[in-house]
Amino acid sequence: MSQIKARTVVLIECEGGSDKWFDGHRKDTRPIVEALLALDVYCEVVFYRDEWAATLADYITERASGYISRVNPGNIPGGEEKFFNFLRALSAGGLVGMSHPDVMINFGAKDALSKLAGSNLVPDDTYAYYDMPSLRENFPVSLSRGERVLKQNRGSTGSGIWRVRVEDGRTFEPGQPLPLDTQLKCTEAVDNHTEDFTLEGFLDFCEQYIGGTNGLVVDMKFLPRIKEGEIRVLLVGATPVFVVHKKPAEGADAFSATLFSGAKYTYDKPENWPILITHLLDSLPMIGEKLGGFTETPLLWTADFILDTDEAGNDMYMVGEFNCSCVGFTGHLDLGIQSMIAEEVVRRVCPATIPTPEVMDFAALPIVPAAVC
Repeated sequence: MSQIKARTVVLIECEGGSDKWFDGHRKDTRPIVEALLALDVYCEVVFYRDEWAATLADYITERASGYISRVNPGNIPGGEEKFFNFLRALSAGGLVGMSHPDVMINFGAKDALSKLAGSNLVPDDTYAYYDMPSLRENFPVSLSRGERVLKQNRGSTGSGIWRVRVEDGRTFEPGQPLPLDTQLKCTEAVDNHTEDFTLEGFLDFCEQYIGGTNGLVVDMKFLPRIKEGEIRVLLVGATPVFVVHKKPAEGADAFSATLFSGAKYTYDKPENWPILITHLLDSLPMIGEKLGGFTETPLLWTADFILDTDEAGNDMYMVGEFNCSCVGFTGHLDLGIQSMIAEEVVRRVCPATIPTPEVMDFAALPIVPAAVC
């Protein structure tokens, strides 16, 4: 491998989407490129299209030793399956993936919660349903034991995340399936609006969330301390950068922590949350193992937590979800996240044996890729 290739990474975007600026790129693309160049790592930015996949894979493999995927979910016409296969081909060709698509899928999918069930991060009675027969058979039983939250896999900003309560004058035995005519009150996290269903009607309604690519729903108990707020930790690799305390809007039914629903966000330093941060960092090896045997975390990701209480009355931090496909940070460039990303890229991609940049010849390369200027 040439010295220049060993210190070259490619940042991959896709065209279009609401995350793009007037130059056609994400606002955080140029800061990442400049931070890498400051560490004498050359970064070229390319756009992905399905019809370019084979040619682009050859181009990247010939020139780079790693790739950074910065494609927002849903921005690729026709879905992400071909894109993920393209990234797998790059990794199979020897490039370091940041992040590898299987890491993004396994960390980012809602069924990560069911895979972590029984650990000190997720309640034991957390389930994933991949087909309607499983949902119809099991959800009436779990709901009989108390309020539940049902989460679709493909939603964002609270869409398809429902708090489900029994609002029925009859008495039911916990652990026994509720009758299909049971009256329910369901609140969606996207905007805290409430709808009334029968159990049968709600199950029929949820069929839209199952089937197709990545279709599934996760069923977990409702954690009432969500009213105290959801706590998000943003990390670069295994390094916490900041904590966001997301307090839901006031209201009896409100439980959503999205800005759209009226939640209030307060930013804080990780050192002000020592118990949570220690809990998360100590759990990273277990998380990686249970989610697929991964030894590396995503490059840039978030972990959301909800407070719970153990039998002794002590606080517990339970995972609500992970996000890692394309976490943005343009509102926090002053924190130096771009430099932390660059340093993590160097750690993962550039072997210590590579000569120092002072003796390497980058003169033939442009300072910044023309597409970013």
